[in-house]
Amino acid sequence: MSLERKPLKMVACPHCGSKTFIPGDLAPLQGATCSKCNGSIMMPMMLRQFELRSEIASGGMGTVYRAWDTTLGREVAVKLMKQEIASDEEAVVSFAREARACAQLNHTNIIHIYTFDEHEGAKYLAMELADAGSLDSRIEQLQRVPELDILDTGVKVASALATALKHGLLHLDIKPGNILFNSDGEPKLVDFGLARKADADTDAYAPIFGTPYYIAPERLRQEGDTFLCDMYSLAGTLYHALTGHVPFEAPTVDEVVAAHLQTPLRPPHTVVADITLPTSEALCKAMAKEPRERFASYDEFIMALTAARSQLLIRQFAPQAAAEEESASRATGGKSWWRR
Repeated sequence: MSLERKPLKMVACPHCGSKTFIPGDLAPLQGATCSKCNGSIMMPMMLRQFELRSEIASGGMGTVYRAWDTTLGREVAVKLMKQEIASDEEAVVSFAREARACAQLNHTNIIHIYTFDEHEGAKYLAMELADAGSLDSRIEQLQRVPELDILDTGVKVASALATALKHGLLHLDIKPGNILFNSDGEPKLVDFGLARKADADTDAYAPIFGTPYYIAPERLRQEGDTFLCDMYSLAGTLYHALTGHVPFEAPTVDEVVAAHLQTPLRPPHTVVADITLPTSEALCKAMAKEPRERFASYDEFIMALTAARSQLLIRQFAPQAAAEEESASRATGGKSWWRR
């Protein structure tokens, strides 16, 4: 009696890179184990010209896969909407909104959308690949991300938000998980699912969406959404990465919300002593409780972060001169150029 030989398919392991065989009768996207490193691998799936090869991340709306564009011969990311919510009209509208919002923005630090389509009932986004982790994963790994890296990221993401604003768009969900990095270390702003027009009227009774750890006080007071809401959230995100702590820590969401409204922000340099004063001051100003007390534009915020970056580099390469300058600044009450 002869034994039936089951078909096999050779695939590349996304973890160790080795070629390995998996059962050929697995369903598309079904998982298997790499025989070399025991990592998770999956049966590829064709979605028009895109071959989905491995899972990158999964969220409430869909799952993101590393894919190969067989037409153009390049790696891309494909976000496949979850089948269980494909019949939810509101979810589909949000999915489409993200595609349209990103597609109209051309900026190095905003994820590029290639196409939004549907194939055999599956709705998906094909976009630029940014698979070198998120700012959130860097915080989890390092606890505190180096100050120079945070200033570089802040300048680039603020520039991306300025471009969005020029197109009349607010992001409204800036957080560490929505800043991804590509293989060159460039930050990419993602997830415009909550984006809305800057001149849209605010419904006082509408639910507030966003992440409570970084949300601006005026959003909580439902006073209207402006670019200053995104500025606050970006500064809060940078604060978290820089200090290893969210701006306001509390046991419950309600207490976190109350702190955004009422509790004075603890300056970063008092949380971690080696954070430079210019960086600390820039983030504190961008997170002022009252919007009118923040920077008047993204250009001003970028200038403050850039100045802080320059002074940080001087401190690293000429520590004695930098120490004397900072000592003098502290003696005069820490008045920086934007506060004079």
